[in-house]
Amino acid sequence: MQFRLLKLTAACALALPAFAHAQTHDDALDLDEVVVTATRTAISADEALAPVQVIDRDAIVRSQARSLPELLRGRAGISISNQGGPGKLTTLFMRGSESDHVLVLVDGVRMGSSTSGLVSFQNLPLALIDRVEIVRGPRSSLYGADAIGGVIQIFTRRDRDGINPRASVTVGSHDHREASAGLGGGNGQAWFGIDAAYQRTDGIDACDVATPTPFSGGCFIAEPEPDRDGYRNRSLSLRGGIEAGDTLALDLHALRAEGETRFDGDFTNGSETVQQVIGGSSTWTPSDRIRLQLAAGRNVDASDNFKNQAFLGYFDTDRDSATLQGDFGLARDQLLTLGLDWLRDRVDSSTTYAETERSNRAAFAQYQGMFAMQSLQFALRVDDNDQFGDATTGSAAWGIELTDAWRVSAGYGTAFKAPTFNELYFPFFGNPALRPEESRTWEAGLAWRGERASWRLDGFDTEVDDLIAYDASLFLPNNIERARLRGAELGLDAELAQWAIAASVSVLDTENLIGFNAGNELPRRARQSARIDLDRAFDTLRVGLTGVAEGSRFDDVANTRRLAGYATLDLRAEYVLAPAWTLQARLANVFDRDYETSSFYNQPGREWFLTLRYAPAD
Repeated sequence: MQFRLLKLTAACALALPAFAHAQTHDDALDLDEVVVTATRTAISADEALAPVQVIDRDAIVRSQARSLPELLRGRAGISISNQGGPGKLTTLFMRGSESDHVLVLVDGVRMGSSTSGLVSFQNLPLALIDRVEIVRGPRSSLYGADAIGGVIQIFTRRDRDGINPRASVTVGSHDHREASAGLGGGNGQAWFGIDAAYQRTDGIDACDVATPTPFSGGCFIAEPEPDRDGYRNRSLSLRGGIEAGDTLALDLHALRAEGETRFDGDFTNGSETVQQVIGGSSTWTPSDRIRLQLAAGRNVDASDNFKNQAFLGYFDTDRDSATLQGDFGLARDQLLTLGLDWLRDRVDSSTTYAETERSNRAAFAQYQGMFAMQSLQFALRVDDNDQFGDATTGSAAWGIELTDAWRVSAGYGTAFKAPTFNELYFPFFGNPALRPEESRTWEAGLAWRGERASWRLDGFDTEVDDLIAYDASLFLPNNIERARLRGAELGLDAELAQWAIAASVSVLDTENLIGFNAGNELPRRARQSARIDLDRAFDTLRVGLTGVAEGSRFDDVANTRRLAGYATLDLRAEYVLAPAWTLQARLANVFDRDYETSSFYNQPGREWFLTLRYAPAD
């Protein structure tokens, strides 16, 4: 594997979405049906052997969600924990895996902090997002570390035809104010886009100080701070591309989001953050059977921390990545993908780390084939990491069309999670001897699709070895735990009496298998969850609702603090004032439900929002 050559070419190329738009079939796919995250190639959502959910731009606008976590909460396989409202620390658990066991990509570029291993979902603005692809289940055989629970890929706005201006303004509860504007367009040879967004809210009091505990209600505070904890976000997205002839295409994109949030805490009570992605790719398609793509990207995750506006310290991490991928059509419906990946993590911090840089090199291969009514997929990947050495992962999946409506699928996959810089090198806490966490997953699915309805039922059984936890005998983190994750997910899309219905139900059983907490459930994962979205259009008026329900969960590994289950209902409406103008209204948490997704941290009660959108018809 010519990793030195890859490093050299990556240094010369601007950043990339790490996927190739290669097709499994000779025939072109309708762009509205294409997903790329499940296989790193373009296939239709119906053909994906893995459970896939796509949230497109129309669905994002209809939902009237104000943040990415709000858009994702309650969806199949996903549990979200938030510490006090908009802009506060938000963690996502998929299929019961840890919050750092989900790989997140923005236009193909790997996101996340190298120190904590977390992704700042709360700082990625919806106004700049075109679509979200969610793939549940292990994907390390294609993407490497972090994809134990699944992969979420976020695509920024794209415009191809004509000139498309857009703008919106929003006001709402807690002095919420929001504005966005953008312009995009193109022709058959080139395209461009620019979008900017601003969001600000005075927020709520993040910490519930009324609960009597040794820390005055938790939240790591000894003295209550009964104030409103506000949040501000400013963001910008730039994109452009050109097709140089019939065989060569170039693509560039950049996103930057700057956040400022206040919270309650004895040591820090404020932070300023930067989430930045820069990427680009060069794609060469010499024939309808061959597609080669060279791409590279950089993700910046930075934060400055404050106590009462006094600067305390900073954590800046950079992730440079590059991919060389080739997709080769062996025959009709037979596709071979070969690729090389390179990743480098770097840390710059006011905290002194024993090591501040590491690299990962990888080679992967995938085969996709269709034989009459059967589909096959095999993938294998080898990662070579400076810190933990080699890791080999693989996956296999099979599906069969029993009839035009019924489909059965089954699969097996292994995955791993590399230790973070904090776990490895944080002063007086890190353990450089840590091994990657590893998983094995079996899954099976049954799907049915008709003219006006479709549903899919998936079951899975995952075992995770070498989970990293605090080892009291070493006074350090260590590979001492093992967990089992079992569950099922049901997704439904239908049209009934002119109502559009999208619903999902998830059941989850987690268990810590060894150690002091053996037999306990993993924290912050609801055992049951459900979501339903209903929408109907009446000429110029559209109405809808979103209901989310989650069962109880524990908030600690010892299972001593239980969080009660809850259900919320949101109502929404939109009215077309003129061909280019739409007025939207939303009432969130209609019944003013009081609930927590993390102990001691408040969630907003009943809220209202009013939005005016401008988007000329094509």
